[in-house]
Amino acid sequence: MMGFAQVQPVLTGAPFLRISPDARAGGMGDQGVATTTDGFSQFWNAAKYPFSRTTSAVSVSYTPYMNKLTNDIFLLYGSYHQFLGDDERSTISASIYYFNMGSVDLTIFDGTNVTSNGTVKPNEFSIDVAYGLKLSDTYSMAVTGRFIRSDLSGGFNSDNTLKPANSFAVDVSGYFQSPKHTSFSDYEGRARAGFAIQNLGPKLDYTGDDESRSYLPTMARLGAGYDLFVDDQNRIGFTGEVSKILVPGSRFIGNDINGIPQYAVPNVGPIEGIGKSFSNEKSLMYSAALDYEYDNTFAIRGGYFYESPEQGARQYATVGLGLKYQSFGLDISYLINTSKINTALDNTLRFGLTWNIGSESSNAQDY
Repeated sequence: MMGFAQVQPVLTGAPFLRISPDARAGGMGDQGVATTTDGFSQFWNAAKYPFSRTTSAVSVSYTPYMNKLTNDIFLLYGSYHQFLGDDERSTISASIYYFNMGSVDLTIFDGTNVTSNGTVKPNEFSIDVAYGLKLSDTYSMAVTGRFIRSDLSGGFNSDNTLKPANSFAVDVSGYFQSPKHTSFSDYEGRARAGFAIQNLGPKLDYTGDDESRSYLPTMARLGAGYDLFVDDQNRIGFTGEVSKILVPGSRFIGNDINGIPQYAVPNVGPIEGIGKSFSNEKSLMYSAALDYEYDNTFAIRGGYFYESPEQGARQYATVGLGLKYQSFGLDISYLINTSKINTALDNTLRFGLTWNIGSESSNAQDY
């Protein structure tokens, strides 16, 4: 049995940036760096947009959070992308991600009397813009700029020093998609691969104290996949992803006078912290997914996500469904926890809606 001291998850500020916001990825083991392009690619890998089948689209999603305990905590996500120019080699995209933490009732204790001191609503959000460019017919890259605001006090004014924290971050990502080629048993196939370095930026300052600033959830993602085209209407896709949080975890600094182990997070700059994060061999996360798509109108998805027990023990299976009618697409996913430790998304349904407001791009010809 694992002792408490062995469980040392990596903690960061603005942790909502690690939560998958879209239902399509939610049905594929919470991965998206190397899956086929969709409206929610902004969160995972904006370099996928130059391979989009549509010239412009708007996507929104809703994710209930901790729904076993409350019904007023949720995540909202919206994204937009648009091709630039008639050659369809570059894109501009943007998104907003909002995390509502519900309402918190405040009270004051005065002797034996308890009086109400109002209600606060802590929340976090990010706004980002990305530019993607095809460097060749098979490879693209993108750069994303992001503004992040984390208000854990919800506007509550008191004598403490807790205040909203603001920061900015940058993503760098790349995506490869091969042309169709002859594959197994004379079927056609297509290879995919992608990478992303996300949330590179200064720490979040909640108190004004340099010693208590929080790292951003800087992530590295690497994935690969393969599409098998049974015929002109049926596609089967296989995708795997490995991700790592580039933030140093707690380190053993000695025992206290009672012999109890003590741990502390290194207080270094973000770049140095990335280097120190590689000493945490347990911080790798894995996901695998399988999806079937018929005529770009109906999809069935499944996946699995694994995280080390020492880092949080998120281990779950996912299933998903995708439907498209004319210019509208609907995605639904469901998470099934397989770990002994409960997660905030246990047995949660996630929903996503995409509206293709543009026309088909030249990429649609290489389905």
